[in-house]
Order: sequence, then structure tokens, then C-alpha cells
Amino acid sequence: MPIIKSAIKRMRQTAKRRERNVGIKKDIKSSVKAFVAEPSAAALSKAHSELDKAVKKGLIKKNTAARRKAALSKAAKGSGVKLEAAEKTAASKPAAKKAAPKAKTTAVAAKKAPAKKPAAKKTTAKKADK
Repeated sequence: MPIIKSAIKRMRQTAKRRERNVGIKKDIKSSVKAFVAEPSAAALSKAHSELDKAVKKGLIKKNTAARRKAALSKAAKGSGVKLEAAEKTAASKPAAKKAAPKAKTTAVAAKKAPAKKPAAKKTTAKKADK
């Protein structure tokens, strides 16, 4: 057992994080096993979602999740399952409008950010007729 106050706190933090990480990994494993047992679009979507959550929380790396999702998708394709529900909802949603950032008109802002020059146009070479 640690004696130093900061080491005691670090031990508590480590225990909490470990429990959280173990829980997330169990969710991934259970969703993947559910898909393997009964391949369906909903199970595939759930497994993909759990992998994405783990990446977002920093539990697994992005490429690891991509590799696992590719393997799941390949298995789904082999069993004839298509993930079309998520694709349709993403395509049917209108694009969100981005608000234009407010421009700073102070002298300090003008000094920090130099004015942007317009992009130079590229000239295109005309093809000679043969």
C-alpha cells in the first residue's frame, strides 16, 4: 500500500479507470459474439458502435478498430447481411449549416493574423490540334 498522498490518489484513479476499461472491452466482446452467433444488420451496427466508442474513449487504437470492423463487415458480407439502415439515415439527414465565425476588428487581432492573399489561378495549357 502506498503511503504518499498522491500515490494513494493515483491508485484510486487507476482502479476506477481499469473497471471502466474492462467494462467497455466486455461490451465489445459481447456485441461481437452476438453478431457471430446471429448475423444481422442490427448486431453488426451494435458491434461497430461499440468499437467506435472504445476508440473515442482512447481504449483501442483507430486502426485496431478499423481492422476489427473490416473483419466483421467481411463476415457479414459472407453471410448476406447488409448494413443499410445506417447508410440511409446518414444520407437522408440534411447537411448542418456552419455558422460563420465572428471577425475580430481590433488592432491586436489584425497584428496577430496577417491578411490572406487570394489564391493564384493556375493556367491551363491548351491542347494543340493534330
